[in-house]
Amino acid sequence: MSTTVGILLIIWSFIMVGLLGIGGYFMFRKFLKKLPKEDGKSIIDWEEYYVHETIDLWSEEKKALLNELVEPVPELFRDVAKQKIGAKIGQLALKRKAKSITMDLLIEGYILATPKRDHKFLIKRLNEKDIDFSQYEHLLEKEKESGS
Repeated sequence: MSTTVGILLIIWSFIMVGLLGIGGYFMFRKFLKKLPKEDGKSIIDWEEYYVHETIDLWSEEKKALLNELVEPVPELFRDVAKQKIGAKIGQLALKRKAKSITMDLLIEGYILATPKRDHKFLIKRLNEKDIDFSQYEHLLEKEKESGS
């Protein structure tokens, strides 16, 4: 009986250390993004700024499309992804002095805000939604096909 309890205790200890390590990793990443850069603002501060400054430029249709585009992201990370993508779109809109968020701004911001490792999934999602992104293919990093 005590051997079984000891083994369960060891297994539980490994599980707890693993979960704490995973949580610590994500907390450390968040901490790094919150550190101020040379201009005194952090990455997260800039994201919040761009979202706040352009919130009035978003139509309900474009908000709904952004929500649809981030649906494949696991729910736990979806809000973070939506803020990052929305901030990039807002940054582009402010830079171009846009009067509203257009489909071109949305698609370009979506591509630019998505990590290169996820471009394969991004392409799949845009194709599922029948969205033409041909003018932005230069922004995509496609995997090189081996043996072709």
